[in-house]
Order: sequence, then C-alpha cells, then structure tokens
Amino acid sequence: QVELVESGGGLVQPGGSLRLSCAASGSIFTLYSMGWYRQGPGKPSRELVAHITGDEGPNYTESVKGRFTISRDNAENTVYLQMNSLKPEDTDVYYCAADNISIADITRVDYWGQGTQVTVSS
Repeated sequence: QVELVESGGGLVQPGGSLRLSCAASGSIFTLYSMGWYRQGPGKPSRELVAHITGDEGPNYTESVKGRFTISRDNAENTVYLQMNSLKPEDTDVYYCAADNISIADITRVDYWGQGTQVTVSS
C-alpha cells in the first residue's frame, strides 16, 4: 500500500508563488507515474494539472504552462509542484496522485493524497 502526504498549500496574492510537496511512503517502487490534480467547489471533476510518467518529460495542462513546474526526487520519493505567477482561477484543492502505469487517466489512478488548499486572492 502507498500513502501520499501533501504539504505547501496556503493563501497567496495574485502573482505570488507556492510550492507543493507530496511525499510517498509504502510500496513506492510501483509509482511509475506521479503528479497533481485540482478541483474547486462546484466543479464536476478533478483536472489534471501536471504529471511525470516514467522517462517522459513533464506534462502540463495548457492553462499552467510557463507558470508551473513539476519535478520529482526519486531518492526522497517526493514530487513537487512549483507554482509561479498564480492567478485567482488557480484557487482549488490540489491532490497528489500516483499510479504504477499513468495518472493521465483519472479512472486508473490507484493512490490519492488528502488534498491541500491553494487560495489566490488579494
């Protein structure tokens, strides 16, 4: 079994930055794919924000390209999301996700973190 623990959310002004972390513990050798989804109140589903799968380069949803950077430290079993130039529309609960194949298909995600709130407001 795998446990994902997120940290780093909070309140920031528009244009500011936050760094999210997700530490994995347990049977981590199966975590071929890791990344982040987000979901806000009233939204019907979670949106894939960014992910790293195997040896592929990072993948981002269009709205965060050039502003967010995902990275992974395999030695520390941790994935990070550096969020710069934050906008009010980035306000959401951010969920870490992991799977032994790919998290790009939300129906296949095996492991979820508890979520961390990101609020962008002046």
